[in-house]
Amino acid sequence: MYRPSVLLLALLQGQASAHTFIWGVFVNGVDQGLFKGIRTPAYNGPPGGGGFANSPVKDLGSIDLRCNVLGDIPAPDTIKVQPGDNLTFDWKHNYRNGSDDIIDKSHHGPSLVYISPDPPAENSFVKLWHQGLYEIASFPQPGKWSTTSNLAKNGGRMSIRIPKDLKAGYYLIRAEMIALHEGDADFRKSPMRGAQFYPNCVQIEVTGDGAVELPEGVSFPGAYSHDDPGVVHNKQTAPCRTAYEIPGPTVWSGAWQETTSAPAGEITGGSTAPLWSTWIKQSVVTSATFADRASPTVVGTSTFSAQWSSTYQTPAPATKRW
Repeated sequence: MYRPSVLLLALLQGQASAHTFIWGVFVNGVDQGLFKGIRTPAYNGPPGGGGFANSPVKDLGSIDLRCNVLGDIPAPDTIKVQPGDNLTFDWKHNYRNGSDDIIDKSHHGPSLVYISPDPPAENSFVKLWHQGLYEIASFPQPGKWSTTSNLAKNGGRMSIRIPKDLKAGYYLIRAEMIALHEGDADFRKSPMRGAQFYPNCVQIEVTGDGAVELPEGVSFPGAYSHDDPGVVHNKQTAPCRTAYEIPGPTVWSGAWQETTSAPAGEITGGSTAPLWSTWIKQSVVTSATFADRASPTVVGTSTFSAQWSSTYQTPAPATKRW
């Protein structure tokens, strides 16, 4: 079966319909570079056709809920960290600079971060942090939500710390935003609507001599249900509630109770992404060449299905994502 090269998973520079995803990772305030260590979601739809990365995922039974579309394909690099290090994920919409709006202002919802050994196994994702509706307001005001009132207004920066004394090894960080602007509908009954999930995975290698192992966690798919009150949620009724129930498990007791963001240094590797040459829609991968941005010439198509390995797949150091 055709496996799309990560060389082809390039983004369309300046295209206006991209949804939010991680563009970079800071370790203790030091930027690791544009898209380094990140399993960047595939684009959905060809250039000029309204395609965007991070589709989003709405089917809670889909393997794409784990690390998004093509999330089983390793990024070509892994970020080295130590227990206690501060990781800051830099979420962006169109550009990696101060002019970016991070996420549409209507996309209120919670933010969550999980960690799992790499590769993931059954019930291997452990929650490190979450934030949902943290200030209730009177209708029609939406109140303060993590995605729009915290992350979007703080430059898209989402921070966690590597758990204390975590055992050395390879891990996936699964960071996520959930948008509830259409979450009043159940996706199973209204496939054109439903809560929108934006998961993104980052590859890390924890070093050191820690001995703490992760406890049993949850699976993706499997951790969320369309019957969860935090998945099908009508924001207009929020003032009648005392709190919003964030989907998924509780935060692991071994996670840091508080995470103070490290001051972020200079961004490296550029602030815009190059033209893409591959996109995927309804499991069909299309590759193309370009005479110009608006006129791709299709050179091949194939059907894609995720093939998650049960053993660690070392990224090929010679392969570059962009």
